[in-house]
Amino acid sequence: MLENLALGAATAFSMHNLLYAFIGVLLGNLIGVLPGIGPLAAISMLLPITYGLDPTGALVMLAGLYYGASFGGATTSILLNLPGTASHAIVCVDGHPLAHQGRGGQAIFMAMFASFLGVCFGIVLMMFFSPMLVDMAFLFGPAEYFALMLMGLLAAASLTSGSPLKGIAAIFLGLAMGVVGTDVNSGVARFTFDVPELMDGLSLVALAMGFFGIKDVLANAGFMGSGTLVASDKIRGSTVRPGKGEIRESMGAIGRGAVIGSALGILPGAGGTMASFMSYAVEKKVSRTPERFGHGAMQGVSGPESANSSAAITAFIPTLTLGIPGDAVMALMLGALMIHNIIPGPQMMVEHPAMFWGLLVSFWIGNVMLMILNIPLIGMWVKLLSVPYRLIYPAIMFLIAVGVYSGNNNLFDVGVVLALGVVGYLFAALGFPPAPLLLGFVLGPMVEENFRRALLLSRGDMSVFFTRPLSGVFMGATILMLLYVAIRRLRGARTLKTVAA
Repeated sequence: MLENLALGAATAFSMHNLLYAFIGVLLGNLIGVLPGIGPLAAISMLLPITYGLDPTGALVMLAGLYYGASFGGATTSILLNLPGTASHAIVCVDGHPLAHQGRGGQAIFMAMFASFLGVCFGIVLMMFFSPMLVDMAFLFGPAEYFALMLMGLLAAASLTSGSPLKGIAAIFLGLAMGVVGTDVNSGVARFTFDVPELMDGLSLVALAMGFFGIKDVLANAGFMGSGTLVASDKIRGSTVRPGKGEIRESMGAIGRGAVIGSALGILPGAGGTMASFMSYAVEKKVSRTPERFGHGAMQGVSGPESANSSAAITAFIPTLTLGIPGDAVMALMLGALMIHNIIPGPQMMVEHPAMFWGLLVSFWIGNVMLMILNIPLIGMWVKLLSVPYRLIYPAIMFLIAVGVYSGNNNLFDVGVVLALGVVGYLFAALGFPPAPLLLGFVLGPMVEENFRRALLLSRGDMSVFFTRPLSGVFMGATILMLLYVAIRRLRGARTLKTVAA
């Protein structure tokens, strides 16, 4: 292990690889701050540039773009209620209320700190447990994925601090919106209403921007003439440094988020978006004061950010060691390797040790660079809150339009995000929470797909979800959670009857 790390350090600390890492994280961070563009578009645009680079430098730069965008996406989520990437949508729920309380700088610092620790955890896991984690990934079939995601959907019911019925209704609406488009098994168009642009389904980025960004603009339209998001105070060290004991209180959330993110990062199709939502659900479940969530709980920022960042690192494990990309970004990474005649797989660590271990050490170098770049800029980011409404909200609308249009170069997507923003505003006015809807949208299609695949493989035998060990454990946990919620509701009803009597 020490020899491998020494080889990786010698590779990563070479001048040209340090330069590639810096370029990658700088561009990735800037792209992460811009709403809606994300690492996929950035890597797509820069992939041709890597043709003339050596394979290690190319991969180091592309990896820097990936986790740099993951690192920077929380900034606009916290300050402007506008998720930079889909995996940061849940950060809006508590990050933006913190900004309204004048604690935007503290929330950004905590997001950066949690993100860095999540990355460190993912790197250590990748160093010591890559072979074992690869074996674990082989244990997950369609039945296991279905049971895991069903458990995640049930946890989504706890994301709402208001009426549980409204939370459940939001989940079902998210599920319905998630199945819009072409059915992957039969090729039949569903809920497209003969609109060709809906054949590929609704965009998660458009949904997140509509339900957070556009909704916020509409909600504050009456203040366009004057006023700012918060008072224009001078940014001092105390406004950036977290409050007394907040770092200590958040360490549990950061640790749990890192574990959740690392576990989901190695599973194809899960990734940072699912990890951040699951982390938020867990933090609200284990908190002694769950009513704070949605109103400015620091754990609602630190947990999801740690999960998202650790998932971004461990997503490289199946890509590099199995040649199985977990998402579209990892598929581009796979393509970049193949362009340079490198075939990812179990033998990559043996055939290309300098590249594998150099990339791993570059993760640490790149994230230290990100911390150095971002901490001095927190004051500048927070200054965005002192810009008048009449200037900031048109700029937000412009960035949303550019970010959504850049995804498919289609004006139809801009119309979709505007329509979803109106729906999001009506939902907020009626007291429906957006977080369960987003999680239902993310998990719904994967739940359906894996359910159908499991039944096809078992020839329609429903017992497959209980007879397979891992899926049986997940289904058992889901049933226990349902029983717990039902018992708690019955006890609450009895208490109300007793008080009324």
